[in-house]
Amino acid sequence: MEQQPEKLDDRSFPERKGQKRKLEEGDEREISDVATDGGEALLRVVATQVSVLSSTFSWKEADRAAAKRATQILAELAKNEDFVDVIVEGGAVPVLVEHLQAPTYGDGALKPLGHEVEKGSALALGYLAIKPEHQKLIIDNGALPHLVNLLKRNKNGSSSRSVLRRAADAIINLAHENHTIKNLVRLEGGIPPLVELLEFADSKVQRAAAGALRTLAFKNEANKNQIVDCNALPMLILLLGSEDPTVHYEAVGVLGNLVHSSLNIKKKVLDARALQPVISLLSSCCPESRREAALLIGQFAASDSDCKAHIVQRGAVCPLIEMLESPEVKLKEMSAFALGRLAQDSHNQAGIAHKGALGPLLKLLESENISLQRKAAFALYGLADNEDNVSAFISVGGVQKLQEGKFIVQAIKDCVSKTVKRLEGKIQGRVLTHLLYLMRSSDKLIQRRVALALALLCSPEDQRTIFVDGNGLELLLGLLDSTNAKQQLDSAVALYNIANRSMALSLVDAAPPSPTQMVYLGEKYVNNATLSDVTFLVEGRRFYAHRICLLASSDAFRAMFDGGYREKDARDIEIPNIQWEVFELMMRFLYTGSVNITKEIAEDLLRAADQYLLEGLKRLCEYIIGQDITVENIGSKYDLSEAFNAKSLKQTCILFILKHFDKLSLKPG
Repeated sequence: MEQQPEKLDDRSFPERKGQKRKLEEGDEREISDVATDGGEALLRVVATQVSVLSSTFSWKEADRAAAKRATQILAELAKNEDFVDVIVEGGAVPVLVEHLQAPTYGDGALKPLGHEVEKGSALALGYLAIKPEHQKLIIDNGALPHLVNLLKRNKNGSSSRSVLRRAADAIINLAHENHTIKNLVRLEGGIPPLVELLEFADSKVQRAAAGALRTLAFKNEANKNQIVDCNALPMLILLLGSEDPTVHYEAVGVLGNLVHSSLNIKKKVLDARALQPVISLLSSCCPESRREAALLIGQFAASDSDCKAHIVQRGAVCPLIEMLESPEVKLKEMSAFALGRLAQDSHNQAGIAHKGALGPLLKLLESENISLQRKAAFALYGLADNEDNVSAFISVGGVQKLQEGKFIVQAIKDCVSKTVKRLEGKIQGRVLTHLLYLMRSSDKLIQRRVALALALLCSPEDQRTIFVDGNGLELLLGLLDSTNAKQQLDSAVALYNIANRSMALSLVDAAPPSPTQMVYLGEKYVNNATLSDVTFLVEGRRFYAHRICLLASSDAFRAMFDGGYREKDARDIEIPNIQWEVFELMMRFLYTGSVNITKEIAEDLLRAADQYLLEGLKRLCEYIIGQDITVENIGSKYDLSEAFNAKSLKQTCILFILKHFDKLSLKPG
């Protein structure tokens, strides 16, 4: 039943726009010519820069300056994905990899121009690696050891912040969705220096290091474990409070990838006090961080976790509900996912609904986005499990939206169906009492929503209480007179549901148990003089009976023979106002417990059964009469039910009226 989150992309692209690198005026003109002239100009420029890089790997300042210029031009060109294949085919990868390591001069002192050439090479290779098909080529040319060495130079302060950032960004793109390269980065020793860079003073370096760790941790258990073993958690949690949105976005992303499918690491992250900082990010001004935080909250609240209640207690619900109404689809999706997980805990359900989650979640059911629908349906399924939420669910029109939703995916249909079943199972006791109260005292809109919902959800046994004794029927009939076609249709469907649900329960099966213990002597003793100790005179004819059978089967006969009536000791008892055939059927029922009743005699037999307090026989008669109701005789059948307190027959008459309301409303009276 539980819905898993869709995996968010683990890639943090270095920005392709707005890279602030200073190009010479001639370089800008050359790149502009490529954009204008197309293929031949591009091939010419790439070939020129590759040639320069091939001949300038030295400590000489002129060579360093030329190499710096060439890497900058190639990086600028590689920002355009349409140019990447041409750059790779032009042989740029080997020469760029070569310039990731810097030559030294003299006695081993640092080269001129600092790390500008390595930075440019790392930047260009990072852009080329965005295309997965080039990742292996770059690795095969030996780029990874050089990039890791650039990261390691931070220990002795020999690398500038910009080269550290470009090296980390290149690793991000090289390892993106490439499990083999993720493993190679770990084997090459790239994880420890990245963890150390989380403490670097520059926020851009922190962002790049966190982004690389995030990529390396994605679906890679060995990398996850090493990141944790390198004591990255304390610093990652501190970075959640960074003033730089790009930093806390990457930091929460690392934590999300670390805990995914890893109960052990999840526990370590929670033990490291990550919960409150993550909850605080739900209110961040950065939508990306809010999205990642909501996803992480959902992961914390998985079925194997015991912290669901703590998440709610620490203030996660309100910002998550606010996110449900965001214009951004991913924000709504992740908040619905988190709320769905939280709603599976019984301690949270009432609180989430009370804070206002029902309305926004029901609105998401109307979305054409299948993932949004699925997560909203799962959250609503959880909230419906708490009887304290049922009235609120119905008051906001939730039952109608569940019924009317257009769900293409079968899994969503099944989830919605189970939600309706959950609600149906709770329409009893204090929940029903509260709903009846709302039908009497709330505004008209809520009254109608309650009546429509109960028509679908209530049990047949409660229909009289709701729709006859209460004002439910009046509310539904009022909707039939509405000028709103939707309201008319809703009312018609509700009335139809009432009729169907009520008729699904057989009037015979619904008969109450006899108030006395029934003793059946059997068919052979019906009107048999053998051992008879009482005789009834009906229409001048004798009917032989046995007191023991009558005493055990009818309270009326018990009072006649045990009380102070004159019939107590009489041998012959006259029965006025009952036809022989009717009396004979009544007695046959007393002796056998069953009898065949025709519609022609059912009404007279009903009168006799009511007179002699034979509830079982009376219910059989009501059933037979109910099968013969028509538009023409409904009035007399209803009067009959009133005259003899025939509750089942009366209910059948009411349902017939509802079902044929259009025809009956045209008849006078």
